[in-house]
Amino acid sequence: MATTRITIAKPDIIRFFDDYRSHVLNLGEIAAILSEHRGFWRLAQRTTTEHFIEFLTTHAKLKLVEFKFPQRPKKCYVWGEVPRYEILLHVQQGVHFSHYTAMQMHGLTEQIPKTIYLTSERSAGTDRVSISQAEITAAFSGPARVSNNWVELGDNRIYLLNGAYTNYLGVVNRGINDGATGTITVRLTGLERTLIDIAVRPFYAGGVFEVAKAFKNALGDVSINKLVSMLQKLDFIYPYHQAIGYYLERAGYKTSQIDLLENLPKERDFYLTHGMGATTYVEKWRLFVPQGF
Repeated sequence: MATTRITIAKPDIIRFFDDYRSHVLNLGEIAAILSEHRGFWRLAQRTTTEHFIEFLTTHAKLKLVEFKFPQRPKKCYVWGEVPRYEILLHVQQGVHFSHYTAMQMHGLTEQIPKTIYLTSERSAGTDRVSISQAEITAAFSGPARVSNNWVELGDNRIYLLNGAYTNYLGVVNRGINDGATGTITVRLTGLERTLIDIAVRPFYAGGVFEVAKAFKNALGDVSINKLVSMLQKLDFIYPYHQAIGYYLERAGYKTSQIDLLENLPKERDFYLTHGMGATTYVEKWRLFVPQGF
């Protein structure tokens, strides 16, 4: 009987998963493990992947974790106790932490956000096109379009953002202390890429005041040469360098660093964020900022 054989093999199966390279797995990985080790464990051919998973969830340490995102729900299987950040990086292949979450991991905010941001890149880029002043003004006059692709997980809201293709420019692996299990290695945007991303999407970073604080907190650690090089490779249609230059100046960076942004072309007026209402115009950066900012 399949049940008898799998029960006999249970200690070996548990030992295998205890020692396996990852304790977060998808359906395909579990199916491959069963196929490869079926003979060693002497499991009957009628023991399907579904039967195998059912046995491990009922009689061992395997748990199903579901993320019911409005766009493409995800699920994975967790063996034993696994840090939440590690589980989240298995939501989808290639995802990384970004925006407010990356800010927190880099120590750029004193806040402890309840919202966690993950970004998954699109598979291909799009051709850059020019944009007129009227189009910029229209785009930033109203509220920003915020993703609705989020789920609640415990006391956290998890966003899975669909980012533009960049070939993971500036995405790094880094050890962080998650406060519960000690140091774990996560995949996130590096310091320079994080500062760019939060200037581009301040509404995913606690707003412009939090972004301004992040630029100040990064003073002395960030490479502005690297940031500018990255910004040029990203080749945004909007002149985000004007907003970034303003943040640098506001935070007290060196003149030589600010000049790297100031010397880039400023062909259009721009806006620090969407839907600001009353604004002040900063002529040096051709930039509208919230009044009283």
